[in-house]
Amino acid sequence: MNVRSAGMEHAAVLCGALTWHGPEVAWHAAALAQAARHFRETAHVVRHPESQHVGVAFGGMVASGGGYDLLGILPPLYPEWLGDRSFCASHGVRFPYVVGEMARGIATARMVVEAGRAGLLGFFGAAGLPPDEVQAAVEHIAAELGQRGWGVNLIHSPGFAMLEEAVVDVLLHHGVTLVCASAFLGLTPAVVRYACKGLAVGPDGSITRQNHLVAKISRPEVARHFMAPPPQNILRDLVSRGQLTEQEAQLGAHVPLASDVTVEGDSGGHTDNQVLGAAFPIIAALRDRLVAQHGHPIRLGAGGGLGTPQAVASAFALGAAYVVTGSVNQGAVESGVAPIARAMLAKADVGDVAMSPSADMFEMGVKVQVLKKGTMFASRAGQLYDIYVRYPSLEAIPQDIRQRLETQVFRKPLNEVWDETRAFFETRAPREAERALKDPKHRMALTFRWYLGQSSRWPMIGDESRALDYQLWCGPAMAAFNNWVAGSFLEAPEHRTVAQIGYNLMEGAAQVTRAHQLRSYGVPMPQAAFSFAPRPLR
Repeated sequence: MNVRSAGMEHAAVLCGALTWHGPEVAWHAAALAQAARHFRETAHVVRHPESQHVGVAFGGMVASGGGYDLLGILPPLYPEWLGDRSFCASHGVRFPYVVGEMARGIATARMVVEAGRAGLLGFFGAAGLPPDEVQAAVEHIAAELGQRGWGVNLIHSPGFAMLEEAVVDVLLHHGVTLVCASAFLGLTPAVVRYACKGLAVGPDGSITRQNHLVAKISRPEVARHFMAPPPQNILRDLVSRGQLTEQEAQLGAHVPLASDVTVEGDSGGHTDNQVLGAAFPIIAALRDRLVAQHGHPIRLGAGGGLGTPQAVASAFALGAAYVVTGSVNQGAVESGVAPIARAMLAKADVGDVAMSPSADMFEMGVKVQVLKKGTMFASRAGQLYDIYVRYPSLEAIPQDIRQRLETQVFRKPLNEVWDETRAFFETRAPREAERALKDPKHRMALTFRWYLGQSSRWPMIGDESRALDYQLWCGPAMAAFNNWVAGSFLEAPEHRTVAQIGYNLMEGAAQVTRAHQLRSYGVPMPQAAFSFAPRPLR
C-alpha cells in the first residue's frame, strides 16, 4: 500500500467526503509558497478529483458534493500562539518570546522597555553591575512599564555571595516579581530566598507565588535543582537569618524553585555549547518525571542558536513554551554596546566565534563564547590563562613574557594594574583583596581579570583604541541572523531594533510552521515556502 495515498484517503474519510468549491486553488510552487504566507487565514487542503494533485485554497464554500475533495482545514495561525499561551498570560506579554539578559547592562533598561512596549518579555542584564546601578535600572523600567512584562537577571557570582544577596535585596525591595537565574551550578541562599519570598496559600488551598523564577540551564544535573523544591538546610538557614518566615519555608518545601526553565543550546557568553535538539528532549523528560512527583507544572523554553525563523520554529516544534534570543539583540540599537561594536557583530559569519576564559570564573577554567572576527581578545585571554596555569605568581613570569603583556595586552605595568585591581576589590569584595595579599597565585588571577573585565567595558564605551581587545559575547546565532537579513532592511545595524528583530523572527516562524503543517497534510510545499524575507512590521 502507498503510505502517502493511504494518508490522503484517511483525511478524506475524516472530512466526511466533503468538497470545496471556490474560484482559485494554489497548485504550483509559486502559488503554494504564497499560500504559506497567508497563515492568518483559514486554509483548505484540497485534491483534484481527476489528477489527484493536492493544493491549497482560501475562502470558497464547503459542501458535500462536486468541486474538489476536501482533505483538511487549517484554522488561522498567529505568531502569538506558537508557544504556551499560559506563558504570555502569566507574564503579561503578547508573544512567547524573551529578549534575553546580556551582562553588564548590555541588555539595557531601554531595551527592556522597548521590548515590553512591543509585547515581548525583556530581562535587564544586571550581571556584573553594582546594586545601585541595578536599582536605577529597575526604577526606570518600572516607571515605564509598571510591574509586569519584564524581569531582571540574577547571575551566579562565585566568591561574591554578598553581591548576589545585595541584588536580591534590591529586587525584593522594589517588588520585581520576575527574575532569570543564569550561570548557576547549584543553588545559593540568595536565589532560594528570592523564589520563596511571598509564598502563600490561596483561597482554593493552592500555593501561590509572589515571585517567579526563570532558570536558564543546559545540563540535567543543574536543571534538577530548579525543577524541585529547594533543600531543607537552605530553607532552615534562611529562616534562622530572618530572611524567610516559617510559613514561606514550609511552603517552599513543596513547590519547585522555578516555574519556567530555559534549555540553553550553543549561545554567546556562558555556554556548554549544547545542541538544542539533543538537550531539550532530555531536560523535558526530566521535567516530566519531577512534575509527576511534586505535581506543579513547569514550562520549558528554548534558547541558544536562535537567529532565524527556521531555528525559532524548530524550537517551538521541540515543544518549547517560549523562545529566548540573546546574541542577535546585542546588535540592536537599544543594546549597551557602542555603534563600532554593533558594526563588528553585524559582520560576523559562520566560524567567527571562539571560546575564551571567563572573567567571573577565571580560576575555575570556565569559558565563554565571544566574537573572534576583528578582535584579538580570545587569543590574548587564552594566553593569560595559560600563563596563570604555568606560573605561581606575577613575579615568576619570565621577563620577556611580562614585557609583552605590559606592552601589548595591558598597556601598562603589571604593578599598576594590580594597584587598580586591589582598589576595586577592596570596595566590591574586600575578602578577595585580603586573600590576594596572602596568596600570590590569587593575586595573579585578579590582575589578569582586570583585562577580562575591561575588555567587556571598552566596546560599551566605544573605545576605538581598544577595538582589538573587545570582548563581545556572541554565539552562532549572530552569523545565522546576519546571513538571513542580508539584502533586507535589517542588514544595516542602525535599523536593527529589538522589536523588529523579534517581530520578524516570530512572523517568519509562523510562516515556516504553516508551511510544515501544509506539507504534513500532503501538500507538495516548495522550499521557498520555508523562507521568510524580513520586512518592517508593526
